[in-house]
Formats: sequence, structure tokens, C-alpha cells
Amino acid sequence: MRVSKSLMLRCLLLAGAVVLLGAPAAVADASTSTSTNWSGYVAHGVRFRRVTSLWTQPTLTCTPGDRSYSAVWVGLGGYNLTSKALEQIGTEADCNTKGREISTAWFELVPAPSRSLRMIVHPGDLMAGRVTVVGNQVTLVLSDRTRHRTFTKSVTDSTLDVTSADWIVEAPSECGGDGSQCQPLTLADFGSETFARARAETALGKNGPISSRRWRTAVITLSPPRSGRRFSGNEGAGEGESSPSPLKHAGTSFKLTYSPIAAPVAPVPQPLYAGDARTLQQYLGEPRATP
Repeated sequence: MRVSKSLMLRCLLLAGAVVLLGAPAAVADASTSTSTNWSGYVAHGVRFRRVTSLWTQPTLTCTPGDRSYSAVWVGLGGYNLTSKALEQIGTEADCNTKGREISTAWFELVPAPSRSLRMIVHPGDLMAGRVTVVGNQVTLVLSDRTRHRTFTKSVTDSTLDVTSADWIVEAPSECGGDGSQCQPLTLADFGSETFARARAETALGKNGPISSRRWRTAVITLSPPRSGRRFSGNEGAGEGESSPSPLKHAGTSFKLTYSPIAAPVAPVPQPLYAGDARTLQQYLGEPRATP
């Protein structure tokens, strides 16, 4: 999931929400399981045909004047850094400059742009997402169980990735008009988010929880880079991290927790010599003692 730099202004003026376009693979280091845009769990090592889960639409803590963004979704693919496809469906929760939360729903078949759903979503709504891929056919389902609304879409696509199953909270990215140079936006303070009844099914029809022995499982913590440019319109917005808990309920549930990154505190100058307030220059300027 990403935000097109060229389309962002038009979207904010007309809809008050971010236009999302095709996302690159998770910007993750497999050895450390850290990412600048994904947090959650990924099952990989086999080919999958289905991923499912429940979650609750986040209630954000917004600060007037600061924009921030978050997305909660399930999907297939996109975990490998060389991946060129990702099939996903989920919800978005953003803070606008007035300090208000904007909730939306969407689906995306990378590398195609994302599509907004005509589904009204409110903070606290219980959501259920499912992505199924059989051959070249993708079926995406998103249900708002609080409001008894369901979206279903089936499409045929020749560019697909089924090498992972994903349960993710994401900081959407802003990209150039050609889809290059994507950089994660400020993650919204979502407090905590729980995925429940999370399961996947392999292409051979073998079903299991996130922790199934049928595949390998990776846990990903979102940690933004400590350096790099900030986005136009985001100056002053706080940075945040997202950390997943250990798996619970037989490997079908986990909680993600947002935590702010405190601004660095300037060190207090200390004397160069313990118990002595004189400076090095004062010491250098003193005559040497005569033996």
C-alpha cells in the first residue's frame, strides 16, 4: 500500500482521505524481522491459496495539525523483497490536520492501484477479511460484522504472488508518480490492534493457524528509520513504532501495540575530570609541576 505523491493533494481536497496505490514488498530485513512499513506476522515457505482474520477498526489518538496514517489488512504475497505482486483487503484509519479520524475500506492487487470500497466503517467496528487465490482468480471479501455489510469481489489477474500469507498493520507509503522512491508516512497512534481467528490454507488445501508447522512464520516489528527526509505537510508529526505480541489462542491471535518514539534528549555537559569543574584548556594552560 502506498500513497501517490502526484495524487495525494487531489485526494485530500476531494475525499479527505489518502489515495492508495500498489505497494512494494515489505521493507523488511528477514534476519531481524524489522520493517519501516509493516508490522505483524507472515507465514511463508509454501504456496498459499487463502488467508483470513478478524480485527477491530482502530480508534486513533489524533493531534490537530499533524497528519498520520495506518492500514490494517490481510493478504497473500508481498513478503519477499523481490515480489512484484500482492493481493490484499483491509481498512484504513488516518488522522487529518483537524485532528479527526477518517476510516475507509479498500482492496488492492499490486501492481494495480488500490480501490476504495463503498462501505462505511467506523472506529470499533468488527471487521472480517479474506483473500483467496485459485489459479488466476482472486476473490476478496471484507465484512463489517457490526453493521452487517459485506463486500465481495472476484477478478482474474495474471500477476499474482501466493508465497506468503500476511496479517499486517502498515504505515502507508508516499511514492513518486512513477511508483519509485517510496517512503513510509507517519504511523498513526492506533493504541493497540488485535488479529483474531487468523488462519491460512496452502495451495494443497492444508489449513492451519499462523503458527502451523506446515510453513515458516516470521514476526515483524515496524520501526521507522532514524534519519531521512520528512514528508511535505508532515513536519512536526510524531514518529511511532508497532510491535506484535507473541501468538496466543493456539497460534490464531496476536496484538500489535503502538509506541511513540521519544525525541532525542541533548546530553548534559559533564566535567572532563571527575570531581573537578575545570576544563581541559585550563589544565593545558597550567605549568607542569617540578619533580
